[in-house]
Amino acid sequence: QVQLVESGGGLVQPGGSLRLSCAASGSIFSINNMGWYRQAPGKQRELVATITDSGSTNYADSVKGRFTISRDNAKNTVYLQMNSLKPEDTAVYYCNADGRLRRVFGVGSFNSWGQGTQVTVSS
Repeated sequence: QVQLVESGGGLVQPGGSLRLSCAASGSIFSINNMGWYRQAPGKQRELVATITDSGSTNYADSVKGRFTISRDNAKNTVYLQMNSLKPEDTAVYYCNADGRLRRVFGVGSFNSWGQGTQVTVSS
């Protein structure tokens, strides 16, 4: 089993910045993709940013130029640097990771989610 633990959420004023972290642990063989998703009240969960094991990134149009996703493979950790925050960025942010994990009789696959961390942008 693979667990994801998030940190870094909180309350920030418009125009401010936050840095989210998500560390993966468990019987990890390898991690392929890591990403961040968010869900605002009354809305569906949406993709924010993803990053592959080789460092290729993808961003939602609404956050391009403001958010930066990165990862530290040695620490099995993904980050989301959020700058120029807007009230519409307010949401619960979820970490996601997929890859392969160790099993008794070989290697299996996983796709895990974090518990979510609240980001509130308000004056």
